Amino acid sequence: MTEATSATPAPDALAGVLADAPFVRLVATDDGDAVAAAGLLARALRAVGTPFQVRVSRDPTPDAGDDAVAVTVGADRGPHAITGAGRPASTDAFATARALGDDPDPVVALAGVVAAGSVPGTDGSGDALEMAERSERVRRRPGVALPTADLADGLAASTLVRTPYSGDGEAARAALADVGLPADLDDDAHRRLASLVAVDVADAEGASARAASAVERALRPYATVGDAAPFETVGGYADVLDALAREAPGTGVALALDADPSDGLRTAALDAWRTHGLAAHRALDDAATGRYDGCFVVRADAAESVLPTVARLARDFRSPEPVAVAVDEAAGRLAAAAVEPLGIGDACRSAATEFGGDGWGTADRGGSAADGADGDDESEATDGDITGALAALREAL
Repeated sequence: MTEATSATPAPDALAGVLADAPFVRLVATDDGDAVAAAGLLARALRAVGTPFQVRVSRDPTPDAGDDAVAVTVGADRGPHAITGAGRPASTDAFATARALGDDPDPVVALAGVVAAGSVPGTDGSGDALEMAERSERVRRRPGVALPTADLADGLAASTLVRTPYSGDGEAARAALADVGLPADLDDDAHRRLASLVAVDVADAEGASARAASAVERALRPYATVGDAAPFETVGGYADVLDALAREAPGTGVALALDADPSDGLRTAALDAWRTHGLAAHRALDDAATGRYDGCFVVRADAAESVLPTVARLARDFRSPEPVAVAVDEAAGRLAAAAVEPLGIGDACRSAATEFGGDGWGTADRGGSAADGADGDDESEATDGDITGALAALREAL
């Protein structure tokens, strides 16, 4: 299925369609921005009494059924879509929710903005940031964007940064001990923490020139105030949503949809985020790498849900090329991430088709699986299939 290039409908127009719908089916791509956007739309539909269903898919296809209205979020599919192209899907979902008459949660919207790789206040998110600041729900401060108050836990599992202690809680604790931060962090202590992380990201073995700029989105975070959100910072919230989109999408949707998440939901979300982040960093630690013209390849042993995060981490912090591809040859899968929209999803589909496999994705990320790799018997997949798909993908790029 080729990615289209039509524009996202105006919020008022989409709101008009949703307001008259007897039932709405929302299908989101498997990333934090799309999950946040779907949550905002679902909250608005619930507020106006419109029944809805939300699901997450790596390659969403709208299925309206007899009387329902289908909306894809994060991809340009079907007559109604919030594409996420050009600016975060969360910004358009926030505007659509307001047009429906709802009072959307600006913190969820801003978390989606960060998950999309953007900065709160830019790319159409100015209204959400203004609402969050005016209601004193967020505060800009020095430091690092983490979801937890436990710094070592946060630094070890965070996928917003890649340091020598990423994936290793004890190593993170030792690095923090060397800095001697106080138990109660003031702004000066937060600045020292940010300096530690920025230097360790840039100086890490194998760090790319891009790493020094990639770490910026994790610094000077918007801290959540009081009970404004279930996590310590907006960026930390974004990191959790992005992990959940692939690791536990049902939990991610529940989190974005719930105006007052329970302690149990928060704990489940953090557990999934922690498992995902640690696994991604450890897979990258153990990976073999190779550089090609325009493409950096990471050969890793990683779960299907983790492989896209390995590709993104490699793109942001290790790749000297504009595209990073993480390949699990034994499982017959690959995931690709690009610095900018390069038609990655279409390239993955084309490469997979040549070898009888499956491909999916958007303009800047995607994946392929050899025939049998997504079935119950992974032994049906062969190294040759995914190796061939990798070669075809490199050729396409």
